Formats: sequence, structure tokens, C-alpha cells
Amino acid sequence: MSPALAIATETREGDALESQYQKGVKHLYERGIKKVPKKYILPVSERPNLRERKPYATELNLKLPVIDFAELQGANRSQVLKSLAYACEYYGFFQLVNHGIPNNVISNMIDAGGRFFELPLDEREKYMSSDITSPVRCGTSFSQTKDGVFCWRDFLKLSCHPLSDVLPRWPSSPVDFRKLVVTYAKETKLLFLMLVEAILEGLGITTTENKTREEDEETLKEFQDGSQLMVVNCYPPCPQPDLTLGMPPHSDYGFLTLLQQDEVEGLQIQFQEKWVTIKPIPNSFVVNVGDHLE
Repeated sequence: MSPALAIATETREGDALESQYQKGVKHLYERGIKKVPKKYILPVSERPNLRERKPYATELNLKLPVIDFAELQGANRSQVLKSLAYACEYYGFFQLVNHGIPNNVISNMIDAGGRFFELPLDEREKYMSSDITSPVRCGTSFSQTKDGVFCWRDFLKLSCHPLSDVLPRWPSSPVDFRKLVVTYAKETKLLFLMLVEAILEGLGITTTENKTREEDEETLKEFQDGSQLMVVNCYPPCPQPDLTLGMPPHSDYGFLTLLQQDEVEGLQIQFQEKWVTIKPIPNSFVVNVGDHLE
């Protein structure tokens, strides 16, 4: 075999392997791999240190602010607004409880997302795309077209605005997927708008003391007409979790992120140069201040 032919064969094999990576870590897990492929192995300095137990935020004397949404709607609103502004300014995160979204709406959303990723690969492949403008995009890693090292994460991104335009493009399997996700999208959009109103009021941008209600409504309308993006993240079991990460350190580019965790621990935030694990509160949201708000 000539060297040129050998190189060509090696290139084709490399392309085939790269194609396997593009199909996602769920596909690798389903194939029963026993070792993390080289494409996913982080440099030593960036790997998680699993030999040392990652402490909860509370064990580092850090209590992530908890905002009671019910109190925000009541007589104690002015005090909660101050707590909300403080959480946004000093932490960039807070946990939101008593938000009013029914528990079954949340559990149905988590279930629907999980069942999507349980679909056969040929069903999931229908929505795989590197086009970031696509209203529906299934992919892997953080940015599969740019990442030198891949992350142990698959995702399904759904554009939610305007729903009438994008809904026909959403996955039609599982059969109840669209119905359940639409309900969740509508509920979280309403919650987002009420949170935005409270945050802007806390910042003094909207307040009926200094402006007319019409001016406030004009400001808030910009958010009503704004984009909404939903991301369902899937983190299959990893055979060597000390070599890779589900997601790299990052900030969210939007205004606010409403993150719904399941019971699996793993979400970390950086506070005062330390990474701390956030313990999930059932049926709460972790709210992240995005780059636009910051």
C-alpha cells in the first residue's frame, strides 16, 4: 500500500470517527463504550477533581438567595424586591420557590425531554444540525463546530417565539411532546415576564412613582415580544467522569435563564473565585442573570 493511499484511508477513518462524535454522547453510551474517547478528554488542568468531594454551597458558608415568588406578589413586595436586586448584583443567581407553575407541568416537561432522548438515533438525527438559526436543533457538546475538546452533553434546542411559527417544526415524537412542551413554554414565559417586571422595578427602571403606567408597559412590551429559547440537556452516564465535563465554564448570553434541575446533583456556580455545587430544591428554578442583564 502506498503512503498516499494509507493517508487517505486514515482520513476516511478519522472522518467516520468524527461522524460518530457528531451523533452525540447518547449514541456513544448506547454503543456501550467503556472508555471516554480522546475527543472528550480535557487537559489535566481543566478536569474535575473527583477525588475531593465537591462541597455544597451551604458547606462553604454560601447560601444562594432564595426568592419566594408568592411573597413577591404580596404585601411584602418591597422587601422581596430588595432581596431580588441584591441577589442579581452580588450572586448573579438565585433559587425561585413558590413560583406558581404546577408541579405536573414541570414533571411532564422533564419526562417529555427524557423520552425524546430515548428515541432511536434515526429519530433524533432528523433534528441534528449545525445551523444555529434553526428553530429546532439537536446537537452535542457546547459548540460542536468550534470545540477542540467535546463536552459530555447532548442537547435539544427549541425556539419558542412565535409559537405559531415554530411549533410545526418541533419534534412530533414522542406523540405528546409538543403538547407538554408548549404548556411548559407558556408557563415559563409568563413567569419570566413577571420576574423581569420585578427586576426592572428593583433597579428603578420601571416604577409607577416616577413614570406613568403606559411608559412602564411600553418598556415591558419589549420583553413580551422578545425571543424565548428552550434547551433540554441530556447527560448520559459517563464511563470515566474524571476526564470530562458535561458543560464547560460559561455565562448565558440572554437576559435571564430559568433552569429546572432534576434530582441529579452537578450544577455549579462560581462565587468569589470558588466553584460550589448547588443543591437542588424540588420544583424550584435556579435563575441565572444573563450577559444582557448584567
